[in-house]
Amino acid sequence: MKRRRFWLSLGLHGLLTPLALLWLAPLWLMLVFSTLPEHEIFRVPTPLLPGGEFLENLASLQADTNFFRALANSLLVSLLYTLGGLLLSALAGYALAVYRFRLQGLVFSLIVATLTIPYFVVLIPQYILVARELKLTNTYWGVVLPFLANALGVFYMRQVFLSLPTSLLDAGRVDGASEGRIFFQIALPMVTPSLAALALILFLNAWNDYLWPLLVLSQKEMYTAPVALGTLIGLTRVSWGGIMVGSVLMTAPFLVLFLLLQRYFVAGITAGAVKE
Repeated sequence: MKRRRFWLSLGLHGLLTPLALLWLAPLWLMLVFSTLPEHEIFRVPTPLLPGGEFLENLASLQADTNFFRALANSLLVSLLYTLGGLLLSALAGYALAVYRFRLQGLVFSLIVATLTIPYFVVLIPQYILVARELKLTNTYWGVVLPFLANALGVFYMRQVFLSLPTSLLDAGRVDGASEGRIFFQIALPMVTPSLAALALILFLNAWNDYLWPLLVLSQKEMYTAPVALGTLIGLTRVSWGGIMVGSVLMTAPFLVLFLLLQRYFVAGITAGAVKE
C-alpha cells in the first residue's frame, strides 16, 4: 500500500509540475522583461534570462508617471476599502446568520441576487451618482464608497457565522454582555482566519481595480497604480519596460505574501463550508 501511494504521489507530482511551471511562466517573463531595454523585449527567440536595465526602466517609469505616489494612492484606497468592506460584511453577515426578523430570507436573496447583475449595467448610474450628486470625483472616497457594501463578502461572512456554535453567543448574553460586545469580543475572534481570507480578497480586488478609478480620478496626483500604468500606453508609443517594472512592483509583494500565508488563506476559505 505504501509503495502504491508513493508511485501515485510521484505520478501526480509529475503531472502537476509542468502545469505549475506553465502558470509561473508569465510571471517569470514579466520579471525578465522588466530588466531588459525595450528593443530586447520583442527579440526572437524570446529572452529567458534577466538583464541589467531594471533600475533604468524604474527611473523612466517614475519620471513618466510618478509611480511611487500612485502606489501610495493604491495602498491607501485598498486599505480603506478592505477595512470598510470587512466591517460591513461582518456586521451584515452576522445579522443574517444570528438574528431572526421578518423578510430575512427576502433580504438575503436580494443581496445574493446582486451578484448576478453585470457590473457594466450599473457603471453609468453609479458614476452619475458619485460624480454629479455626491461630487466625489478626484477623492479617495469616490473610489472606495460605491464598493464598501460587498455582496460576496456578506454572503461569505454569513456562511462563516452560521458555523459558529450558538451556545457561546448565548453564554455571553447570559453573562450580561451587550450585543456589540458579543460581536466584537466573541464572534469576531472566532472567525479570524475567515476575516483574513476575505481581507486578502478585498485588498487585491481594490489593488487591481482599473476601470472605476479611471472614471473617477482625472488628476494625475490622485491616480492609482493601475491607472498610472495605463497612461504609458499612448497612440504612438508604449513604454513596455515601464509597464513590466510597474507590474512587478504591484505583483511581487503580494505573491510572496500569499505563498507565506496560503495555509491560513485556505483555512479561512473553508471555515464556513460546514455548518455545525
